[in-house]
Amino acid sequence: MTTLAKQLESLRNEIREHDRRYYVEAAPSISDLEYDKLMSRLNELERQHPDVVTPDSPTQRIGDKLLGDFATAPHRVPMLSIENTYNLGELQEFSNRIQKNLPDAPVEWVVEPKVDGVAASLIFQNGVFVQALTRGNGQQGDDITNNVRTIRDVPLRLTSDALTETLEVRGEIYMTNTDFAKLNERQAAKGNATFANTRNLVAGSIKQLDPKICAERPLRFFAHSVGAVEGLHADNEMDFLLELQAAGISVVPHVRQFQSFDAAVKYCEEFVENLHCFDFEIDGLVLKVNRFVQREQLGNTAKSPRWVVAYKFEKYEAVTKLKEIHFQVGKTGTVTPVAELEPVLIAGTTVSRASLHNAEEIERKDIRVGDFVVVEKAGKIIPHVVRVELHRRTKNVSEFHFPEHCPECNEPLSKDEGGVYIRCTNIECPAQLKERIRFFASRSAMNIDGLGDKIVEQLVNEKYVRTFGDLYRLTAEQLEKLERMGKRSAEKLVAAIGESKTRGLSRLLNALSIRHVGAETADILAKHFQDVDLLLRAEFAELEQIDMIGPIVAESITEFFKGSHGNAVVEDLKSVGVVMTVAASSLPQNLTGKTQTSSVSKPTPSLFDDETNVESHEQKQEQSTTNRSPNAESIAFEPILAGKTIVVTGKLERLKRDEIERLIKDFGGHASSSISKKTAFVVAGEDAGSKLAKAKEIGVQIVSEREFLAMLPLE
Repeated sequence: MTTLAKQLESLRNEIREHDRRYYVEAAPSISDLEYDKLMSRLNELERQHPDVVTPDSPTQRIGDKLLGDFATAPHRVPMLSIENTYNLGELQEFSNRIQKNLPDAPVEWVVEPKVDGVAASLIFQNGVFVQALTRGNGQQGDDITNNVRTIRDVPLRLTSDALTETLEVRGEIYMTNTDFAKLNERQAAKGNATFANTRNLVAGSIKQLDPKICAERPLRFFAHSVGAVEGLHADNEMDFLLELQAAGISVVPHVRQFQSFDAAVKYCEEFVENLHCFDFEIDGLVLKVNRFVQREQLGNTAKSPRWVVAYKFEKYEAVTKLKEIHFQVGKTGTVTPVAELEPVLIAGTTVSRASLHNAEEIERKDIRVGDFVVVEKAGKIIPHVVRVELHRRTKNVSEFHFPEHCPECNEPLSKDEGGVYIRCTNIECPAQLKERIRFFASRSAMNIDGLGDKIVEQLVNEKYVRTFGDLYRLTAEQLEKLERMGKRSAEKLVAAIGESKTRGLSRLLNALSIRHVGAETADILAKHFQDVDLLLRAEFAELEQIDMIGPIVAESITEFFKGSHGNAVVEDLKSVGVVMTVAASSLPQNLTGKTQTSSVSKPTPSLFDDETNVESHEQKQEQSTTNRSPNAESIAFEPILAGKTIVVTGKLERLKRDEIERLIKDFGGHASSSISKKTAFVVAGEDAGSKLAKAKEIGVQIVSEREFLAMLPLE
């Protein structure tokens, strides 16, 4: 190899490596200016020596020739569409079909975000990009090779020698919301029409006859599956995606692997609440059988593979104006920005507020008061701000700055180390105290009937309550002085507060507002330690070893109980007679009895594995946990349902579904949302539907609500 050839190859490899770090790892190691200098140097060398230009050189992304009409080419393996579903019932039916066809084999599941882009197939031969095709009719597609060459995160040569023969990867061509907003801003500045949405823009861009036009639009590519491959090393989806990343190909982010379909479904249910974390359009999730050999066993229908399904959610969006940004201080001091919007109708409801989540979210999306923003509701539930309509921004709109002091107590704010949340660390902040007391009294915590938001507001404002223990020192005479509080109501509230003393260790730990400790984690701690005094003496190393706890949660628990504040909280509650062992709890209304210890179920893994999202997941658990009657007798539970998986379906007479699922867990069982041969029995109410039919089909025992309650030692 000549000196010039070595110089060119070294320069090309250096640029490829920087492309990989920027697009695949999202961790660039040089500035844009330094990168441009490398490209300029390569361009100049190739201009001087055109005979040494190679098709996979980074300079060859943009062709000079206009295309004629698009040629078509056959897919080496049919590019089938994916079966779609919009509800959990159909998702369960899909799982049942898999279990029926693989009755004796454990099935691992992969769940990935369904990127709302344009499907494409990319072919590499001996590590070099040679062709790109659209889906077309599934048997053959349009050849869009020249346009795909302009996509900067598609490597023209792979950076790994592990995949050296034929490699076909399938994925989505897409555009980020940030790039889309900037592109529209440039369009408006030129006096051109703006684009309506990212998907239509992507579809139009990859079919441009002039590749230079496509190159001007910041398209990207995510790989998500395998096509025709020779010399494949991986035998499952997760390992294949890791190989692609090592080769320099961007893969769909936040892919998760699960050992059971139930766990995969729980992840799906949680996912929709975190759409704000993504800077690209997502219209659902894709659930796949992980192992390739099992996929081959399942095969395909004429239209779709039998081993994959898309769980889609409908999305609705509208444009409105951001009038103001307010702040809420949470029970652990988290300061959350909230967008106050001009009311807009989305999916049949009027939306006037949306959480902006954190300071980094505002900065990333460049959200400013006075902007016009796109607000989206996914699954008709959670509104969030997708992007700013930058082309509609006026000159008088100023950059937004997050406050440096708490909006409630004016103490300095601090950012979590390694996280995204900004907090007020003043433990005496009145806003935090109100939120802690509200949560302490909530259904999933101590369940104090009658202690609502307005009463909490007055109790803190009047300085009647400064600690949890102060609640138990309240008298009817004090409460009568509150607005709209009569003698009878005051006496009932004092009685309800007193009854909450025996809710038990699990509920108490949840009620204490320890960072990262929600209802499920509290259950785990209660089962492990049985008594709060043992938990107080526990060291970080012991906590970290407990299943489903981990270092982040262990550190938070240690800081709370080893610190002066946590110790003071425990001693204060002890002094007013709050029971701090597992030998106390309460049943739903009209259900009483006596037995022995409590059981615990494991929490669902949170959407992301970093510290920043643990708390939001725990807060979601706190809001969705069961309602329990404050008037029930205090009892303990023995795990008579241990090892049994039970499904609850249909409309019940005496209890709500979450109440009966809590009973299942309290008595040691596992409440599942899906029916299989491993299901011990189904508790069926009226209008049970497809789950009841499935139970009958596979011979699972069916019991009524009354029959189930009769199994338990409640009388």
